[in-house]
Amino acid sequence: MKRLTWPSWMPVDPYILALLGTVGIAALLPARGAAADIASGASTGAVALLFFLYGARLSTREALDGLKHWRLHVTVLAATFIAFPLLGAAAKGLVPYVLTPALYSGFLFLTLVPSTIQSSIAFTSIARGNVPAAICAGSFSSLIGIVITPLLAAALLGNSGGGFSADSLFKIVLQLLVPFLAGQFLRRWVGGFIARHKKILSFVDRGSILLVVYTAFSEGMVRGIWHQVTPLRLGALLAVEAVLLALMLALTWYGSKRLGFARGDRIAIQFAGSKKSLAAGLPMASVLFGAQASLAVLPLMLFHQMQLMVCAVIAKRRSRDPEEFVTAPGRASATRTAVGTGTRSG
Repeated sequence: MKRLTWPSWMPVDPYILALLGTVGIAALLPARGAAADIASGASTGAVALLFFLYGARLSTREALDGLKHWRLHVTVLAATFIAFPLLGAAAKGLVPYVLTPALYSGFLFLTLVPSTIQSSIAFTSIARGNVPAAICAGSFSSLIGIVITPLLAAALLGNSGGGFSADSLFKIVLQLLVPFLAGQFLRRWVGGFIARHKKILSFVDRGSILLVVYTAFSEGMVRGIWHQVTPLRLGALLAVEAVLLALMLALTWYGSKRLGFARGDRIAIQFAGSKKSLAAGLPMASVLFGAQASLAVLPLMLFHQMQLMVCAVIAKRRSRDPEEFVTAPGRASATRTAVGTGTRSG
């Protein structure tokens, strides 16, 4: 898809318009009965295919090398699965004055979701950061999140999470982790084909998310869940999410500086540690929240759009850093990073 012309201070990907269009279609033409069953099965299969392609794309050697830069990955995981959930739990005080209990459950759930892979890599590359580290950090976060996110949901959401059980964890592992491991196992045979056809992964990624969004929002329309949300509550949710994103961007950037990371590593930490994944979060929500999934994923969808817009601006500004500021720390980072080729310097 061709990128739309838009003010430089407000970058909007056409895919965001596709997401909004999908929500509109679900509102006007929700899937019912047998059609809903078909849509649900198709979305499950699409997400499984997506994670299979992720597994086939990630080099096993690259992943093992990435483990050597453990301080960076521990920092990203701490931001994703400790700092985010703590801020989400602190927002409990906003209920019911700012957020409704249902919206808060969705907001808390978004803080438990793993980090992104593709957008973390893309923004780190634009900002001339440590791209190999971003690849491994996003991948490790997604894999660990398959187990950690349901466990955190059980601990923090309790019964409002739709009834966490061993069966729900098994369904998530079966849908996400098993296809990923299958992709890793078959990589030697299919990896070359996927590398030559990178657009396949992009189409499957975006198509699977659109399909899951349509399925979840269709169910919400059929059950009348959307009558629970008012424009005022949506505005309040956006404001709370803006504060959350600002706090995490500041924490990952300045916190990694205090920990002694070089510029390239700090960029990878900021982009991998401040974002949440729609691709992983949507199927998890459909399992954990059941009939309430459409309302539960609304905060995640809004946060996803917000993080893309804000991180695009940050990445462009980082790319204009003076050359001496970019290359000098990069040499230090390269000696400390055993991931791929080290820090990009342009």
